[in-house]
Amino acid sequence: MPITIGVVGPEDLVHRAVAVGTEMGGAVMTSLAYRHEGEAVEVVATAPEEIDAFLFTGVVPYTMATDAGVVTRPSMYVSYDGATLLRALVELLRLGHDVTRISVDTLRRAEVLETLTEAKLPTDQVQVLPYRAGLTSEDIVAFHRTARDRHDTRVAITCLGSAYNVLEPLMHTVRLAPSRFSIRSTIQALTLTAVGQQVGDAQVALGLIELPGPDDTLAADVVTLGGSLAPLPGGRHLMVTTRGLLEQATEEFTRLPLLDRLAARHPTVHVGFGIGRTAAEAESLAKRALGRAEAIGASVGVIAMADDVDIVIEPADGDEPPAERGAESLPLLARRVGLNAQTLARLRELVADRPDGLTAHDVAEHLDVQQRTARRVLKRLERAGIATPIGSQQQGRTGRPPTVYRVNL
Repeated sequence: MPITIGVVGPEDLVHRAVAVGTEMGGAVMTSLAYRHEGEAVEVVATAPEEIDAFLFTGVVPYTMATDAGVVTRPSMYVSYDGATLLRALVELLRLGHDVTRISVDTLRRAEVLETLTEAKLPTDQVQVLPYRAGLTSEDIVAFHRTARDRHDTRVAITCLGSAYNVLEPLMHTVRLAPSRFSIRSTIQALTLTAVGQQVGDAQVALGLIELPGPDDTLAADVVTLGGSLAPLPGGRHLMVTTRGLLEQATEEFTRLPLLDRLAARHPTVHVGFGIGRTAAEAESLAKRALGRAEAIGASVGVIAMADDVDIVIEPADGDEPPAERGAESLPLLARRVGLNAQTLARLRELVADRPDGLTAHDVAEHLDVQQRTARRVLKRLERAGIATPIGSQQQGRTGRPPTVYRVNL
């Protein structure tokens, strides 16, 4: 099933990106156009659930949405490179404009100067304003006006549509647009990232089981994991399965029934699972997991993933506090739920302050987002089994009372 990419940006650039992506095939392109970049956060926050990834037509809307914490799916932005600037310079020269006195925003200064130098153009009268987080359209307009008044620049080159609309009546202004090549390469990279996340369930999962003696029923125990079992020297056993089956059998990496059964029959049991993109990576992670399990206690299971994420699981009657396990698996929960780890960390602070339950209003106020975004966050947690509706909040309100959730992080 092809992925769906939502293209975020001004209408003309979105139309261009959608056309390029449609020509490429392999993904369904959906328009998420806005009239002003200030609407980018709202556009992303209210995007349909069926969208698998976001393609931003520039760094400005991407940074705004990312900083607001509403980007919960794979996302990339199309860069405006030196080739884009060079094409604009050639057109300006063709029309007879002086390209030695220009002001350029958003692009890196080194990139602008290198492009001009390669074109054998002087750079001493060129003014550049690189993009930085928090830079507004008003800042960009002020930069070009100052360059015109103080440095006698003849042409303003901008990457922001709203700035172009203000500057165009005041001075000759060129609005850069990403090249088809940049759009294609970004779509290709984004597609690979999104597909990789979709097929995460097919990742290889290798398990190493270490027992003090033989166990005739071990093969029957691993049937629930849908894997195959093979003996190894030294009393170890190798099990091969997939991430999806392992996640299902362990109730999303919260318990390990296999460990419970083995611990009931043996004084010591160590189980280490490694989840990787290749068999070699999974094997390396499984060895790391088994080593950590041996170091922790007599009967312990560890599930190891990339990025140094290890989830420790003890038998059902273990003494490890649930809060410690939850804290350790926060990066994993973030990937599974589709939120970033920073958002989950802030939610955990809110849960600590409101142990009796919280509403979408509480989440919106704490995360500084709109209530519709907060409701989407709670729905994601509910689908993942982390949030449970426990009632509604009346308090003399009119209309539909808000739902109260108990969240376990």
